[in-house]
Amino acid sequence: MKKTTVLLAAFSTMMLVSCAMSDDDQVIDDQEEPGVQEPGSSDAFQRTCGTRNLSLDEIAGIELRLGERSGDSQLTPSHVIPVYFHIIHRANGTGGAVTQTQINNQINVLNAAYAPSSFSFSLAAVDNSNNDSWYVTTGGTSERQMKTALRRGGSNALNVYTNEMGGGLLGWATFPSDYSRNPSMDGVVILFSSVPGGTAAPYNLGDTATHEVGHWMGLFHTFQGGCARQATGGDGVSDTAAERSPAFGCPTGRDSCTGSRFPGVDPILNFMDYTDDACMNQFTAGQNSRMNSMWNSFR
Repeated sequence: MKKTTVLLAAFSTMMLVSCAMSDDDQVIDDQEEPGVQEPGSSDAFQRTCGTRNLSLDEIAGIELRLGERSGDSQLTPSHVIPVYFHIIHRANGTGGAVTQTQINNQINVLNAAYAPSSFSFSLAAVDNSNNDSWYVTTGGTSERQMKTALRRGGSNALNVYTNEMGGGLLGWATFPSDYSRNPSMDGVVILFSSVPGGTAAPYNLGDTATHEVGHWMGLFHTFQGGCARQATGGDGVSDTAAERSPAFGCPTGRDSCTGSRFPGVDPILNFMDYTDDACMNQFTAGQNSRMNSMWNSFR
């Protein structure tokens, strides 16, 4: 999805991490369990990401951990990530169909996007499940039941669940920092029709998964902190230009944070914005470095 999930803020002045932009939408001290998506978090289908908000304490802890391991940001020769695909259908076996070709193409999309970061993806297994509540889950008890039953592999394994999620969502993900406290919930959930060749145009080229895996790797949205990112820490990456709000479509030349403090136009081509799949095509060097730091610190 030209997606949305969260950015991390500098631990001193931290800001909320959210899939939305307004302060009213941000959650400061929610009591969600790590990795559990809050049900019904969105009701409009427009590149909406359901990744949970992080608390201020979580943001501070992440930044502190990364600061302590500042030497871990170097790109490693390679990380091959095993991928387990879990295809969810209705109880009667209908709906949610994803073909082997689409799965293979999705792996190819991920490998193309993440190659500069030194990460690659290898399909480990595919399974199919028939369950009405899992088929439409947007989080909560049904998500926990689904993941507890199906998740495979260790901390380095990417589990991708596809379903017909409600609430207008395209997907959501857990963060690396969630894993140690809640390993069974680790992974990414995406709308089944967002895979390459699916019907969720203009979000059907496979970059909903790219976006959500970006969260799973520790990245936040490019618009985290808006134009106040110098005070809040923004997305924790220095080479993504400040952006007031998510961009939709492919608005070439959009510049929502102007003035001498905000060089560059909005990063609409970045996988962590909300633009159409055909528009986004890059992670920055800073994001690649951050993914390696998060991996080495939390996985």
